[in-house]
Amino acid sequence: MTASAKLAVGLALGLGLAACAAPVAKPVVGRTVIPYTSVGLERVVGQDAAGLTRLFGEPDADVREGTVRKLQFQSGICVLDAYLYPSGSGEPKVTYLDAREPDGSTIDRASCVAALTRRDGGR
Repeated sequence: MTASAKLAVGLALGLGLAACAAPVAKPVVGRTVIPYTSVGLERVVGQDAAGLTRLFGEPDADVREGTVRKLQFQSGICVLDAYLYPSGSGEPKVTYLDAREPDGSTIDRASCVAALTRRDGGR
């Protein structure tokens, strides 16, 4: 067998083996994970409904389920859901917050609070 024939056979075998190789998996790209902390939320956590209204203006939604109340505030930047739970005989207070961009994407809660305090109607 000539040198060029041996080279051709070697290339053919190499290409044949390469075709049998498993495809390389592409990494799955998902939503950005934002750490869940309470930093920057001091102005909101512990507030009652009147305090939230002073901070953000009138809520865009006010939903009640049993003893829990959810006030929702929206801007072009984000949507903030503030969950108020009763504590003792006093007014229900914010104990949990959830935030998202208008399209449902993840956004940092403190960034949303900052954006909403600057929306029209907020103080």
